[in-house]
Amino acid sequence: MASVDRSLVANLPMFAGLAPAEQDELLREARSIRYPKGSAVFDQGAKADHFYLLLHGHLRVEKVTPQGHQSVVRYVSAGELFGVAQAMNLTHYPATAVAAVDSIALAWPSSSWSRLIAKYPSLASSALQTVGSRLQDTQARVMEMSNKQVEQRVAHALLRLAKQAGRKVDAGVQIDFPISRQDVAEMTGTTLHTVSRILSAWEQQGLVEGGRQRIVLRDTNKLRDLAESEEAAQMRKPKL
Repeated sequence: MASVDRSLVANLPMFAGLAPAEQDELLREARSIRYPKGSAVFDQGAKADHFYLLLHGHLRVEKVTPQGHQSVVRYVSAGELFGVAQAMNLTHYPATAVAAVDSIALAWPSSSWSRLIAKYPSLASSALQTVGSRLQDTQARVMEMSNKQVEQRVAHALLRLAKQAGRKVDAGVQIDFPISRQDVAEMTGTTLHTVSRILSAWEQQGLVEGGRQRIVLRDTNKLRDLAESEEAAQMRKPKL
C-alpha cells in the first residue's frame, strides 16, 4: 500500500517474521482511515465488516448494557489490533470504538479474515494474543469489582492505563490521552462523585495531579501499595 510506509508496521507483532514483500502484500489489502477525535470507528451492534490495526492515536472502547448503562471497557493504543470480531466468532461488534484523540487505523475487510490468517500465521497469533489479553483484563476487572473497595479499583485502573499508555513527564507519569473523571468512574463501576472525591483527596496527598481530561500519576509506588492494601479495604467496611 503506497500510502503506508512499511517501516511504520514492520516491527509490529502481526507483521513480525514476514518478508518485506509479504508485508507489502498485506498492506495492499488494507486501507488507511483517519478518525478525528470523538468520531466512532464502529458502533456496538453494527455488522463487523472490517478489522483494524491502530497506527496512531488512542481509542476508547465503550459498551452499553441491556439496561442502558454505559461503561468504558478499555482503551486501544497504537500498534494494537481491534475490532477482530471474527476471532471471537462474532458477526457484529460487541462494543463501540471512539477516537480519544485524532487517530489513524488500517482496515481490512472481514471477508478476507479466514484467507489472511491462513496465509499469514502472525496475524492469527496476534489476534489470539489480543483476545487473550482482553479476556485476562476482563477477568481482572470482574475480580476487582467483586473483591476490592472503590479506592483500590480506581488505583488499579490508573496503574493499568499508565502501563498501557504512560508518558514520563516532570511531575511523574501522565496518561497519554484525554481521560475524564467520568471515564474513570465508568471503568471502575462507581459514580462520578465518588471518583472526584477520591482523586481530590489523592491530589492533596500528592499521589496524582489532575486537570481538564488530564491525569498524572505522581507517586506510582504509593498508588500500587494502595491498590493492594488490605488496610485500605478494611477502612471502608462498616463497623460492627
